[in-house]
Amino acid sequence: QVQLVESGGGSVQAGGSLRLSCAASGSSYSAYTMAWFRQAPGKEREGIARIDTNGRTTYSESVKGRFTISIDNAKATLYLQMNSLKPEDTAMYYCALEPGIWVVDVPLSSALYNTWGQGTQVTVSS
Repeated sequence: QVQLVESGGGSVQAGGSLRLSCAASGSSYSAYTMAWFRQAPGKEREGIARIDTNGRTTYSESVKGRFTISIDNAKATLYLQMNSLKPEDTAMYYCALEPGIWVVDVPLSSALYNTWGQGTQVTVSS
């Protein structure tokens, strides 16, 4: 069993930056995929970035070029560097993990992940 704990959320003005962290503990896997999702009030959970242990990354169009996902395997921590933040980035941000990697492109879908953190709130003011 893996536990995920997010941190780093907060309030920032438009154009600012934040770095989210997601610390993993418990079981370990030789290959896995981790992702960041976000959910704004009244909206569905949106996948925004994914990385696997091969270092392959995928981004949604809404964050491509502004956000960067990375993993520090030694610290078992996932990061999301968020730059040029916009008010529409305001949401609860969640990290997720799934053992294994996909050899074909799959959507950034929450249905593909079984382990989730509790979330961290990001608020961007204009």
